[in-house]
Amino acid sequence: MIHCDNLVKIYKVADLEVVALQGLDLHVEPGELMAIIGNSGSGKSTLLNMLGGLDRPSAGNLVVDGKDLLKFTEKDIVRYKRETVGFVWQNNARNLIPYLTALENVELPILLQGRRRRQRALELLEAVGLGHRIRNRLNQLSGGEQQRVAIAIALANHPRLLLADEPTGSLDTKMSNQILDLFRELNRSLGLTVVIVTHDPLLAKKVDRVVAIRDGKTASEFIRSKSYADELAELEQGTPAESETHVEYAILDKAGRLQIPPNYLEAVGMKDTNKMVVSVEDGKIVLLPPEKEKVAK
Repeated sequence: MIHCDNLVKIYKVADLEVVALQGLDLHVEPGELMAIIGNSGSGKSTLLNMLGGLDRPSAGNLVVDGKDLLKFTEKDIVRYKRETVGFVWQNNARNLIPYLTALENVELPILLQGRRRRQRALELLEAVGLGHRIRNRLNQLSGGEQQRVAIAIALANHPRLLLADEPTGSLDTKMSNQILDLFRELNRSLGLTVVIVTHDPLLAKKVDRVVAIRDGKTASEFIRSKSYADELAELEQGTPAESETHVEYAILDKAGRLQIPPNYLEAVGMKDTNKMVVSVEDGKIVLLPPEKEKVAK
């Protein structure tokens, strides 16, 4: 569904250049539910904007659903945003029109496509659990209900890819879990590819794969050792869940660069060094700080 190869994004402000992405690689399969995590400034929101057709890469390759976004005309971009991708923002002021009802908000993007809108909008609001709130305006809905309306809007035109930028950032823990469960249900029932950008590592418990971005590059991946659905089934049967359900992989890019998570470096006393000795021992690649190598000799 998504192929990002050596993706670069440079923003120019006056005489300054800011590199937001520097050679990022990412591949997402159709029907996958995944999260992208990273600190502020790591480039995760920049990546989401490019996947959503809101921004263009400076270099590299970006293909979504078989479409090469770097070759898009302005007309192609408009069609892509209407037909291929749905977007859910953290700030509901970007998702919703306050003087319209929940039903009217969902009807609007369908109307722009010239389709019969009322029945589709009703079905979507039922699907997100708001069939009883269709006549309510935003000031009559809770934050979680507003976010559910935003998800219904994002699904209005049958997108194949759903993007969500910090969708639970302004919600409490209980409501966040409900929204994430809704993403899981939509992914499973509609076969929808869902990519969620967040700074919350706890989100990893709800998705099958987590990609960490650091300094504008893909740094590591956490992949479930078993599916979320299997874990839920085990809990229902009374089987205790394993404490660790993810395997972490470091990402080696095409240039041979490897980013080691800071907590790993700190654990072995290598946090403050930018050089290390690399050796091969018994079929394993071993990394050592220079001073430890001298002691070993």
